[in-house]
Amino acid sequence: MTKIQINDVVRDMTAEEQAEFDARQVTPLSALEQSLSDLRQKRNKLLQECDWIELNNAPLTSSKKTEWQTYRTKLRDLTNGLDTVDKVKAVTWPTKP
Repeated sequence: MTKIQINDVVRDMTAEEQAEFDARQVTPLSALEQSLSDLRQKRNKLLQECDWIELNNAPLTSSKKTEWQTYRTKLRDLTNGLDTVDKVKAVTWPTKP
């Protein structure tokens, strides 16, 4: 049981207090979860940087717009099938058009 201090008195937590305490504890991410989180962060930044191509008045030819849409699709699909840290580290990032 975990100890708690209230008004300079140290005592064991009640079962209810322990349950609340346990529920608030943060579980560290596994290496895979952390790697995927880092990858998604970078991927989301790259997607955000090219959001402008989806605007109706984006100054792009239809073929360039298709290239950008393909690039964005490849970014969104990047995490598919990544189930090990090695696969995450071996990701090949698509090239911007």
